[in-house]
Amino acid sequence: MTAPTIASARTRPAARRVGTTTLVVATPLLFAALAVSVVVAVTIGPADLTTGEVWRSIGSHLGLATSDLSVLRDGIVWELRLPRVLTAAAVGAGLAVSGAVMQALTRNPLADPYLLGLSSGASLGAVLVLLTGLSVSLTGAAFTGAMIAMVGTLVLARSLGVITPSRTVLAGLAVSSFFGAITSLVVFWNTQGDSYRQILNWLLGSLAGADWDAVQVSCLTLLIIGLPVIFFGRVLDAFAFGDTAAAALGVNVSRTRWLLLGGTALLTGAMVSVSGSIGFVGLVLPNAVRLVVGSRHRLLLPYSALVGAIFMIWVDTGARTLFEPRELPVGIITVLVGAPVFVLVLLRNRERA
Repeated sequence: MTAPTIASARTRPAARRVGTTTLVVATPLLFAALAVSVVVAVTIGPADLTTGEVWRSIGSHLGLATSDLSVLRDGIVWELRLPRVLTAAAVGAGLAVSGAVMQALTRNPLADPYLLGLSSGASLGAVLVLLTGLSVSLTGAAFTGAMIAMVGTLVLARSLGVITPSRTVLAGLAVSSFFGAITSLVVFWNTQGDSYRQILNWLLGSLAGADWDAVQVSCLTLLIIGLPVIFFGRVLDAFAFGDTAAAALGVNVSRTRWLLLGGTALLTGAMVSVSGSIGFVGLVLPNAVRLVVGSRHRLLLPYSALVGAIFMIWVDTGARTLFEPRELPVGIITVLVGAPVFVLVLLRNRERA
């Protein structure tokens, strides 16, 4: 047995112990933190609510209890704040998982969920609706634009030969630049009056219009696509050593890459369609979580989802409350809050980074 093999064999039991301890201790704490974040975030706003009022409103709508809340306070909980908080949680989880998968498939820690041009495609679809008055929903137009961009990227990458990480990155860059240029042209040619503010709000990301339809789109997509993707953790570990090593381990590299790229694109497209283009989350959070739990994707993916959900709940809460009555695009807050946090994580883990 060679020295590297002996060393890796010696470290394997310790890695397993760390993984087991992390799962047993951290997982319940993160789920508890997510539940608490949802309830507490709903109480925060111009109309102060208590956690008891939130629970009574939720219980009454689910048929589990009766509520003595006024119609106004019940509406604030059920129609305004709760859908927005749940959408924020789903979007944060979806973008974080998508970012982790993209970084694994491309073996590039700087990859993010928008690598396939999804953000630019979604932005074009949304802008067309906002400026031209197309008789389709904003969410539907954004999702359609994201899917067109995804197909364009994958077709372009495939036309160059076998899909590889470098070809995917180059194709995504080309498609993203093309759609971005068209979006800029449409905005420049058609924008009048205050429509600039509405467009900018969407392009920087906003959950202000989130309702139960947005909850349905984001949460169902997360369950139907995001959850199965999380179970590909062991397969993604094989990609870390390259396509040849993954194939030697029994992975059908081409089929798996197509499947994961398509699933991740659908997941990202659905999230962007309800929230706009929120940057930073899918890029930085997986890297930050990786510094804490390691590179094994069976831990990285679920923990990225939980941390992403909690993170997005609180940055969106800050976006809507810090400068009342003015509301900031949530994309601004993700950068202002996330960048310093990421730097602190890097500094505290510099020996492991």
